[in-house]
Amino acid sequence: MKTVVIEDRRRMEDIIRRCEVCFVGMTDLEGNPYVIPMNFGYEEGTLYLHSGPDGGKLEMLGRNDHVCAVFCEGHELVYQSERMACSYSMRSESVQCRGRVTFVEDMEEKRRALDVIMRHYTDNACGYSEPAVRNVKVWRVAVERMTGKAFGLRPAEADAYPGRAAR
Repeated sequence: MKTVVIEDRRRMEDIIRRCEVCFVGMTDLEGNPYVIPMNFGYEEGTLYLHSGPDGGKLEMLGRNDHVCAVFCEGHELVYQSERMACSYSMRSESVQCRGRVTFVEDMEEKRRALDVIMRHYTDNACGYSEPAVRNVKVWRVAVERMTGKAFGLRPAEADAYPGRAAR
């Protein structure tokens, strides 16, 4: 099975839009990796996340604002030979986004960011109470680097993969 680097940004953004959750990695206060699943919204090269107004994650980001968000979808077990363990793979597509977190403090901008998050999950128009908007911490991550890969492809599929740039 082959892995293909996805070079088409639109293809990567499509993968992001198909995901229901992303995994956000940061550095904890002892310098160790710390990864959590989060709901999100994505629009025009910006990832929006939200959390409570305080806690360990915010302390970590106060010390180091760099994050990495991973999106993965597909997850289909494939193989070339049913009885050969090394021929098994998981067919999937993934995207990794790196950037720095800034917090949205302006109330109107917070509402707009929350709308981006909500649009990812529903077409329903949603409102927000003043206390809820005031107390939520909205994270904005301007994506500085985006990379993608497709895994578990047969050779012919890898050669014809649509996200791969012509060589």
